[in-house]
Amino acid sequence: MRKRKWIFVAAPIGLVLFIALGGTVVMQLWNWLLPELFGWRPIGFWQALGLLALCRILFGSFGGGSCGPRPGRRMSEKCRQMTPEEKEQLRHKLDHRFGAGQPADSNPDA
Repeated sequence: MRKRKWIFVAAPIGLVLFIALGGTVVMQLWNWLLPELFGWRPIGFWQALGLLALCRILFGSFGGGSCGPRPGRRMSEKCRQMTPEEKEQLRHKLDHRFGAGQPADSNPDA
């Protein structure tokens, strides 16, 4: 237990450094690219940190990605349980929706 006491000091320091580095990187990239490209105003550190948090909320997660169901895994499980007839019906629906009604093996250019 005595050997692990350092983590209680190092973890908060590492977290603060990670947040500071993330905010600084976002601020520098924003101020380097967006005012020049789009004429937008430069932002400060706290605005960059808020933008980083907003992007994580909207497009990412705050870790824990291994917990909970994943849509891809759920869909592959459904596909494994489908009968050959159900797979053919699904293939036909997808071909009709995304392939403009042409089967995959009929190529007019061939």
